[in-house]
Amino acid sequence: MIRVLIVDDHPIVRRGFKEILADEYPDAEFGEAADSAAALGAFQSQKWDLALLDINLPGPDGLALLQQSRRLHPRTPVLVVSAYPEEEFAVRSFKLGAAGYLGKNQASEELVTAAKRILSGGKYVTASLAERLADELSGDARQTPTEKLSPRELQVLGMVALGRSIKEIAAALSLSEKTIGTYRARITAKTGLTTNVALTRFAIRHGLAM
Repeated sequence: MIRVLIVDDHPIVRRGFKEILADEYPDAEFGEAADSAAALGAFQSQKWDLALLDINLPGPDGLALLQQSRRLHPRTPVLVVSAYPEEEFAVRSFKLGAAGYLGKNQASEELVTAAKRILSGGKYVTASLAERLADELSGDARQTPTEKLSPRELQVLGMVALGRSIKEIAAALSLSEKTIGTYRARITAKTGLTTNVALTRFAIRHGLAM
């Protein structure tokens, strides 16, 4: 029997992941968390054989949670399952300790394959990501424009691109409006883009407006 923790803020997504894995592992036990606080509580309450983790979560984002979980529970492998583009987030996820990165658009076909590989002690890496990681190790990789931004800055940028105001973003992330304003200023400084229109175009081009 395996224990799987599913961390995603959408109930339909959690149910879908559970059904996919239950077909392959009928005796599996599943836990669910809709945000980082609930996920940390679940990590602390029992041991898990595998955790599925979305990046875009209310409160602390998934990459911050990944970093915390690896520090507190290094033996629990984490598969990041995200709608964000692999080329923008996968390498960053692996550097923070992820055991695999899977796009949500591939989850129905690849989730079981990824889970099997990770549960057997390996890592799930797509062919394109393997090439990118090889370039990273050889020093040949070019830094993507979004790699200058922190995980939280990427999250705020994506919400700006969706037309949300500073107040709305602050409420969604449980942060102060001043803090969100600071993140936006950092995004502007790092990208050189000052208007919401320019930031939105940038976010759309890099698959961050979701």
